[in-house]
Amino acid sequence: MAQDVTFGETKLFDELAPLDALSDKDFKTIYDAAVPALYKVAYNIVREEDAAEDLCHDALIKMTEKEMKFPSLNDAKYWLIRVVKNAALNYAKRRVLERKVYTRAFKEDQRKMDSGETALLKDETIQDVQHALEQLPEKLRIVLQLREYTELNYKEIGRILGISEGNVKVRIFRAREYLAKVIGEDNVYMP
Repeated sequence: MAQDVTFGETKLFDELAPLDALSDKDFKTIYDAAVPALYKVAYNIVREEDAAEDLCHDALIKMTEKEMKFPSLNDAKYWLIRVVKNAALNYAKRRVLERKVYTRAFKEDQRKMDSGETALLKDETIQDVQHALEQLPEKLRIVLQLREYTELNYKEIGRILGISEGNVKVRIFRAREYLAKVIGEDNVYMP
């Protein structure tokens, strides 16, 4: 546990004292010292305030879940910065991939358009599906888009998202189930 050092009447934190992430006092010390830097790192990579905050909080949660113990405050900060940096880079990669998937899907839609009544029906169905896709929770939407709009298999999708192949299958099943409810089973058409 970190120790305070008294200098005259001023109480200072001993930056070289060991820290235990499960100790409330040490957690607060780490939080106060690291969060501003963590936020800057995350925000400079993802450029989204909410996402940057979430990434910082996720790193702190990870630290407590792993019951981390650090030799010093600097070690705690360095570890958290690495965790946030890696998570932010992964988040940014997923966002870029998601944009590519949307762009590709829209280009394919334009090429596939028929004429007359069929085109109108397809356009309405595509809009219904796209609206329903936007309502899906992000973790379900991304997995479904990767499966439907790319030629990636379950294992590759899992590797990209950092989840198991089984989890990919479950998320795709849940996403399709949700779309079937929202659109109606007879109208489910993936553009």
